[in-house]
Amino acid sequence: MPELPEVETVRKTLENLVLHKQIEGVSVFWPKIIKNPLEIKQFTDALKGETILEIGRRGKFLLIYTNRFALVSHLRMEGRYGVYHKDEPYDKHTHVLFQFTDNSELRYRDVRKFGTMHLYKKGEEFQNPPLSGLGPEPFAEAFTKEYLGKVLKKTSRKIKPALLDQKLLVGLGNIYVDEALFRAGIHPERIASTLTKKEVTALHHEIVATLMEAVKMGGSTIRSYVNSQGEMGMFQLELYAYGRKGEPCKKCGTSMEKIVVGGRGTHFCPNCQK
Repeated sequence: MPELPEVETVRKTLENLVLHKQIEGVSVFWPKIIKNPLEIKQFTDALKGETILEIGRRGKFLLIYTNRFALVSHLRMEGRYGVYHKDEPYDKHTHVLFQFTDNSELRYRDVRKFGTMHLYKKGEEFQNPPLSGLGPEPFAEAFTKEYLGKVLKKTSRKIKPALLDQKLLVGLGNIYVDEALFRAGIHPERIASTLTKKEVTALHHEIVATLMEAVKMGGSTIRSYVNSQGEMGMFQLELYAYGRKGEPCKKCGTSMEKIVVGGRGTHFCPNCQK
């Protein structure tokens, strides 16, 4: 599932591709993707004639702003956006088409059909699901080491599932939690409330630093992720933990291990993360 760096990369590329384009029409081939409004005609009629003015992001959600509306899009496992000429053929996995007046199209393709779209009037998007109740952004001023320490002290969960909770902090998923914990030297099964101030400070630093590095490199290409121009991210070449089961630790040479924590496959070094 694309995490903050991948969604931010999609946001940047879409900003270059569709900004200021006017929507001539919208076609929806898989109605279950549209979660609000439930009436598909209401969704397509609302966007007809609108112009895309801004591409934003909140955690793992992509925000497409028009004159009057905010489209909240979650890519889930396999969701992908691409811009094509209207005459180019599309396959069975293309589920939503935004046709522009310049004969180009923004197409949403999703092999697994897990992606979602919510359409709200501007200003209402943060007061309604799925954006309501989300925690702070990792790059926001509100995400301080004091905030992190405070929320972790309140939970009896293990640190990995705590960091995956989007109500505490948005944008982190399986890949970057494993990376941040490795870099901070914290075992993924540690009870979150037992972290010392020093460990919280280190973890806070590594969460921000890891995500910033990943954004600069276009995210991590794991399985089928590519950005909106079909380009792969390169941060997977820098991974210390995720996907490296059985490989030597880049810091100490110990064989990396994989366990299940909170229902998620988790990679760590048994020596560096005791």
